[in-house]
Amino acid sequence: MRFSVLLPTRNGGRYLEGCIRSVLEEPYDDMELVVSDNANTDSTQSVLESFKHDRRLKVVRLSDPVCVTDNWNRALEASTGDYILMMGDDDCLLPGYFRRIEAVLKKYGNPDCVTYNAYSYVAPKSVSGNVRSYYKDPFFNFPPELSQECLIAPGMRFAIVSDMFRFRNRIPLNMQTTLMARAAMNTVKGGAFQPPFPDHYALNSLLLKARSWVFVPDKMLVVGVSPKSFGHYVYSGKQDEGKRYLGINSDFKGLLPGIELNNCMYVWLSMLKRDYAEKLARISISRAEYVRRQVYSWYLQYRAHDASLSDLCRWPGKLSFMDWLYLFSIVFDASSWRRLWRMIPGSKKSKVENLWHGAIPLENITDIKEFARWVSERRPGILQ
Repeated sequence: MRFSVLLPTRNGGRYLEGCIRSVLEEPYDDMELVVSDNANTDSTQSVLESFKHDRRLKVVRLSDPVCVTDNWNRALEASTGDYILMMGDDDCLLPGYFRRIEAVLKKYGNPDCVTYNAYSYVAPKSVSGNVRSYYKDPFFNFPPELSQECLIAPGMRFAIVSDMFRFRNRIPLNMQTTLMARAAMNTVKGGAFQPPFPDHYALNSLLLKARSWVFVPDKMLVVGVSPKSFGHYVYSGKQDEGKRYLGINSDFKGLLPGIELNNCMYVWLSMLKRDYAEKLARISISRAEYVRRQVYSWYLQYRAHDASLSDLCRWPGKLSFMDWLYLFSIVFDASSWRRLWRMIPGSKKSKVENLWHGAIPLENITDIKEFARWVSERRPGILQ
């Protein structure tokens, strides 16, 4: 089997049909779609039943619900493909995915990983009850050194990981935007998918270990943000609920209140440091960057009504003397000034536009299937 598309789902029935259809409508046979049904109690089984005649669909049914990472691993264990693509039930492949990715694999001699771009789609009710849909084009703004198709050299990959320890992402940490070879995944210590965020740990492990890695700027799919996404919980003032949904714990010594994405990043960076001690001997987690980002998030949470004025008065008391020094050092950091500038509220911007820099409102489009169709009609070719 050439490709395994993994689709772990927990009560995502209302989105599942669109995701499945986007995969199975691709005219490509050397592929399987592995759905891990995480003891779902909604319409998931009836949706799966409607696709049962497609031999490329494989369903794993769990009798009791498991955490997100375990569900990912169940889907992986049931798959057989040489290459692995992970998708969420609120995501959508764009037409021509397999044709384009096959051409890339052939051109570069079957590399271990291929990273590409996407569109993002924010569904209604995903961010504090937003009524309309939004999208971003592109999903991720890659740095200038990744503006053209290329092999990412090992030195650059190490630099990308090093920047992660300064809380700077030069590639997206969403699993949907990287295709991975099973053989490379099998080399990851302790297994590729580990909590708290299995995609973040896997991608950074492979950046350190992969034999070869290709970047192409094509937008090959749509990454969805729905009421099921962790981003929904983060940006809707439901972070504790989101952690329970993922089944994760972000505790560590020196934890600060704020965005749980930053706290969980601190956790998996600590795991990387532990598991790749020799490679990362001279790399340390930047407490200064962590503090800056968490304090920056306090204002964002307050502006979004997810934190109160009393929270803003109470939280600074959790900063140590060194944390205050780190915070004041933003005077000498240009990127921090740019973030501070973006904190100025836009009088006509919605909450989604303020939280997702570059988000564009959509007219008369209310789900990701409609958006994928709209995008496909606007593009001059199948993929660009």
